[in-house]
Amino acid sequence: MSGILRDNLIEAVVGLLVVLLAAWFIVFAWQRTGGGMRDSIRVTALFPAANGISVGTDVKVAGLKVGSVAGQRLDPETYQAEVILAIDEDVRIPSDSSAAITAEGLLGGTYIVLLPGGSPTPLKNGDMIFDTQGSVDMMGLIGSFINRSGGAGGASPTGPGQQGLGTMEEPAAQ
Repeated sequence: MSGILRDNLIEAVVGLLVVLLAAWFIVFAWQRTGGGMRDSIRVTALFPAANGISVGTDVKVAGLKVGSVAGQRLDPETYQAEVILAIDEDVRIPSDSSAAITAEGLLGGTYIVLLPGGSPTPLKNGDMIFDTQGSVDMMGLIGSFINRSGGAGGASPTGPGQQGLGTMEEPAAQ
C-alpha cells in the first residue's frame, strides 16, 4: 500500500513541475513578444498599401524594436490602410517622424520602420503619422524585371536581319 502512495506522490510532483514549467514558458513568451506592453502610446499611420502587415508586426527605429502593430482597418474616406501602432512610451519619437513598411530581404519578414524627424515635440497618444510609405510589391518588381530583361536597351538575342519575338511593350520589328 505504501508503494502505491509513493508512486502516486512522485507522479504528482512530476506533473506539478511540468505545469509550472509550462506556465513559466507562457509568461516568458508573452513578455518576449511584447504581449505585455502596457506602457505604450497609440499612434495611427495611414499607408497607401499595407501588404504583409498584421497585428503584432514589429515597429522598429534604427533596427531596434520599439513597438508593434496593435490594429488595422480600411479608412472608408481615403481607402488607405489605417494602422494603429503601440509604441513604448519611454522611446520619445519626434512628432514629425515618418513611417515606412519594409522587408528584411526577399524572404524575410515585413515590419514598420519609423524614421525620426527633427521636431522637439514627441509623438503622444492619439497622434497621426501622415508621412508614410506603403509596402513594395516584390513579386511585381521581380516580374517587371524579368519581362523587361530583353528590351531595347539590351543586346538583341537575334542576329542582324533576323526577326525576334519582341516584348510586350514593343512589337517585333517588321
